[in-house]
This record gives sequence, structure tokens and C-alpha cells, in this order.
Amino acid sequence: MAKGSSTEFPATSWKIVIGMALAALLSLAPFLSLTGCTNAAKGGPPNPGPPIVQVTEVEKKDVPIVSEWIATLDGYVNAQIQPHVTGYLIKQNYKEGSLVKKGDVLFEIDPRTFVAALDQAKAQLEQAKAQLGKAELDVRRDTPLAEAKAIAQSQLDNDIQAQMGAKALVAAGQANVEQAQLNLDFTKVTSLVTGIAGVAQVQIGNLVGPNSVLTSVSQVDPIKTYFTVSEQEYLDFNRRFPTESSREAEVRRAQLELILADGTKYAQKGTISFADREVNPSTGAIRIAGVFANPGNILRPGEYGRVRTSTITRKDALLVPQRAVSELQGSYQVAVVSSDNKVSIRPVKVGERVGPMWIIDEGLKPDERVIVEGVQKVKEGSPVNPQTWDASKEHS
Repeated sequence: MAKGSSTEFPATSWKIVIGMALAALLSLAPFLSLTGCTNAAKGGPPNPGPPIVQVTEVEKKDVPIVSEWIATLDGYVNAQIQPHVTGYLIKQNYKEGSLVKKGDVLFEIDPRTFVAALDQAKAQLEQAKAQLGKAELDVRRDTPLAEAKAIAQSQLDNDIQAQMGAKALVAAGQANVEQAQLNLDFTKVTSLVTGIAGVAQVQIGNLVGPNSVLTSVSQVDPIKTYFTVSEQEYLDFNRRFPTESSREAEVRRAQLELILADGTKYAQKGTISFADREVNPSTGAIRIAGVFANPGNILRPGEYGRVRTSTITRKDALLVPQRAVSELQGSYQVAVVSSDNKVSIRPVKVGERVGPMWIIDEGLKPDERVIVEGVQKVKEGSPVNPQTWDASKEHS
């Protein structure tokens, strides 16, 4: 290259190169466009369409409303076993926690003092009887003599007074014998009821008396359950059954179910026994007693459980699964799918829960479709692809 020459392209050369490049791109544009469309058609994401949701129809039927309360079990009769006499305990005849019968001897107190007291009372009675016999002889002897004026009338009067005093002594003696015999019998402490005997509260050799509690026996067949209902529930019951006869009929009709601490249902049905006389002012609740048969004495006082019963039947109630209802700041709503498969978010007023279902008081009509699963995918007015919800999943 000659000295002083330049290596830069002239401006006209650059224009020629750029023009040729643009022409080449323009000639390839249709091909590139076609290739891009073909790739989109082959590998691009398809239109997803409306979201799939699970729906079910609003159910209309009569529904029994079941109420449930915490319950405590207690003996039908709880008898404290206390002695009637004072003495030293010498024997325990029962096994703690076992079934005892009414009249069974549970404890024995040293009887020797009471045997001696009985013997003394019998001896005093015999003395009184002897005095009475002599007084009666005196009266029989002196009566004809007094009539014949052979003796003074005052002597016969004294004989009669002595006879009356002797009769009184005999009566007192008989009472003393009976009391002594009763005290002797009381040295054998018996059960007053048939039931389960508890732990002995005293030991052999202890000095016991009328203030001592030896043990307790609870009649557990039948067994009582105590549960408390609110004042509002109690008043509602009385409003629905305003007369004494209607309330008694409803109480006889009502059947109680007992759910045990392990969640199992007790096989026997129970009945309502009585309501307490007052509402507890500190809790605003009233105590109710139920009675359950207890064959085999399986249930014991002190156990906890839950008592439930049907308190009212809702006629033509509208039911939806609980999972179909959404709560937001104390308000409730459901997603309703119309006939053209579009969503309407609708506020509702809810009632009682019945198992996995919820009673809807306002906001729905029978046979309308509500979304059970997939509600998070939808919004007001959006189209959906509804599928029938499998209700068996609720219990799986």
C-alpha cells in the first residue's frame, strides 16, 4: 500500500453494506415469521380454558339438630358407710372395689362391751318383772280386804301405785334390752345399698364412732350423668313446650347418647331424670341429670364423657358441605355456579352445623350448585368447568 494511504472505508461503501444487509433481512422475514409460527404451534403453551372445580347441589331435607354437652358420671346412690356405735374395728369383710349387696357386713366392731351391756339390761328387766309380779299379788290380795273394810283404802292405793311403777320399770327394761341388742347388732356395719364399695378409710384397730366414715358404696346400675345446659337453651325448651304435660312428654321421648372418653359411643341409651332447682348465677347454666343402664358395672363415678340428644328438627333445611362455606371477618359466603357455568360469590346466613354439613338459613335455593373444592381459583363472573363432587371424600 502506498505511503500515506488511508484504511477507512469511504461513506458510500458503508451505505452500500448496510443496504445489502437490510435487503437480506427483508428477504428472510417471511421465512422467519413462518418458522416462528410453526414453533409456537408445536411447542407453545395451549389455552388453559376455564378452571376445573368440584360442585354439589344444595340439599333440602328435614334435619334433627343434635346438641352436645360435657358430662360427669356419678353413682345413682352414693352411701357413706358410718358406724352407729363407738368401738375398736376388728374386721373388714369386703374387698375394696368389689360389688356388695344390701345388708352385707362390711366391717365388724369389737362386740364385747355391747354383749355385757345387753346382759346387764336383761338382768335389770328381770328385776323389774319380779317387782311387777309382787305388786300384782299385793293388789289382788288387798282388793277384797279393802272392800270388806278389813284394811285401809290407802293401803290398796299404795299397792296400785306400786303396780303401776313396776309396769313402768318393766317397759323401761324392755326398751333398754332392745337398745342394747340394737347396739350389739350395730357392731356389724352393713351396706345400705347394692353397689361398688370403695377404699376403706380406716384400718383394723382404729377407734371409730358415729362421725367416722368407713367407706362409700355407690349404686352404679343404673348410673347418673350430670351435664349443664345454658339458660338460653333451657328457656328455648320451655318456650317450645309451654305446658307441664308437653314438657314431660318431650322429656320421656328424648333419648340421650353417651360418648365415652375414648370417643366411642356407649351402647345403652339414656333418659333425662330431672333438672336442678336453680340456675347457677356464676355460670348462667342449669344442671340436668340423665340416667343410663350400666350392666356389668362398666361405667364408674367420676368418669367424663359427652352427652348428646336431638333437641329440635329443622323442617326443609338447606344443607351444603362445611368446606363450601368461606368466612371473612365474621361474614360467610359461598361460590354459586350458574346454569351457564359462571361464578357468583354470594353472602349467606349460616345456621347449625350438622356433621360435615352446614345449614344455610338465607342466601341459597334448593338444587343450586355451590363450589366445594377449587373456590380459590375463581372470582365473581368467571367461567368454570364444574365437576360433580364426590361426597364420600368427606368421610374418608
